[in-house]
Amino acid sequence: MASQRTVDHSAIRVNQAFTITLLAIAFVTGATWLLLIVGAVMLISALAPAYALFTAVYRRVLRPAGIVKPDVIRDNPEPHRFAQLFGGTLVTLTFVLAQAGAGPVVWALPLIVIALASLNLFAGWCAGCMVYYWLNRLGVPGFTHSRIGVSH
Repeated sequence: MASQRTVDHSAIRVNQAFTITLLAIAFVTGATWLLLIVGAVMLISALAPAYALFTAVYRRVLRPAGIVKPDVIRDNPEPHRFAQLFGGTLVTLTFVLAQAGAGPVVWALPLIVIALASLNLFAGWCAGCMVYYWLNRLGVPGFTHSRIGVSH
């Protein structure tokens, strides 16, 4: 039986837009405190999706106002959560390293997150999702969902 799981990709794109914008502001201004906030939002979104702040803005403000239309497609949410977890970990690690005095080189991590989120937002390619599915194909425990429509 075909999977009937769905994901609203508009919610994902809104999340990425917030993430890119806030990380860019943090980078330009040097506001490391903003890294802590963005990292926490990303980690909470990955680990407790019901409390995802940027998704809540989409669902409660942008979608009802007709600013962003839903884009619900057959998909698994777990790879997207994995990507969020990875990005949130990098952003939070940047905050910790910056507080420890690691210097400007730590900004490479959020720039990587900006680049990967931009790839997904503008090109529709999710690097974290790809890694999740590779780990699934390798049989790594915890990576239980294969791509919808793909058998192996």
